[in-house]
Amino acid sequence: MLYPFVFEPILKERIWGGRRLAALYDKPLPADVPVGESWEISDRPGDVTVISNGPLCGQTLRWLMEHHGAELLGATPPADGGRFPLLCKILDARDRLSLQVHPPATMAAALRGEPKTEMWYIADAEPGAELFVGLRAGTTRAEFEAKVRSGEVAQCFHRIAVAPGDTMFLPSGRVHAIGAGLVIFEIQQNSDTTYRVFDWNRTDRDGQPRELHLEQSLASIDFADVEPALVSSPWVARDRFESRALVRHELFSVDLLRTRRAATLALGGGPMRVVACVDGELTLSGGELTVTLHAGQFALVPASLPATALDVAASATSLLVQGGA
Repeated sequence: MLYPFVFEPILKERIWGGRRLAALYDKPLPADVPVGESWEISDRPGDVTVISNGPLCGQTLRWLMEHHGAELLGATPPADGGRFPLLCKILDARDRLSLQVHPPATMAAALRGEPKTEMWYIADAEPGAELFVGLRAGTTRAEFEAKVRSGEVAQCFHRIAVAPGDTMFLPSGRVHAIGAGLVIFEIQQNSDTTYRVFDWNRTDRDGQPRELHLEQSLASIDFADVEPALVSSPWVARDRFESRALVRHELFSVDLLRTRRAATLALGGGPMRVVACVDGELTLSGGELTVTLHAGQFALVPASLPATALDVAASATSLLVQGGA
């Protein structure tokens, strides 16, 4: 029988990254390298996470999908190539990311890319931190293209001040960028296609400007997507905990759970789930194995488990992700 899986994260050097993943979540960052991403659950070609707990320790998520895909996913469909459908990350944006877009499903194949719908949960934010999401009201395609040529395209982006606990949903086709001073939990489609519109005139370590993808970007952007808002769903009080529905989409659903005292949540059988500990400590019990999650750790709960208990000994916040069907 399968059990809740924890994986060794894959750390990614990024020009805009920092060192906060070590300070906040004790990630083992390499010395003197700006780390921008910790891939917690990944089944990407060349970037597959390795199981770090239980009898299958040392096997990979790719191996799990090849040998136990139906048990793992249940009714959730896999990504192309039979891969795990989601990519789960923590991002540390010391600097601004590029202004960018991911291709929508209707355009991705023609552009030789993959669609990418995602959500951001703000785990930490410096004062004044902001997101660039969608277009400002009144922005036309002609104006956008003119601002791209003049290097002023950031003026066309809608900017939103954010604080810890805020959430933004980003369907494919929505232009966006993460601002400086943010740590974000990201749940996304299994995709790594990004088209850069503008990169703040930065250069890489060799002094060269990073590649832009203007033709692909203009083909992907939803120019009717104007001034989107942060998720504003209400808190719902339940027995010993409260929850908010953050995302309801065919690809995945996400709920935020918050407890102030000891509590147990029975997950039961059903769709594949991912549990991410934002702060505090959680314990998952299922398949005759118990795993404890600390802040910044993720666990994958297979659909085939008949019952899984999520126990919280004290105050904690977590994301509960459910695969689409």
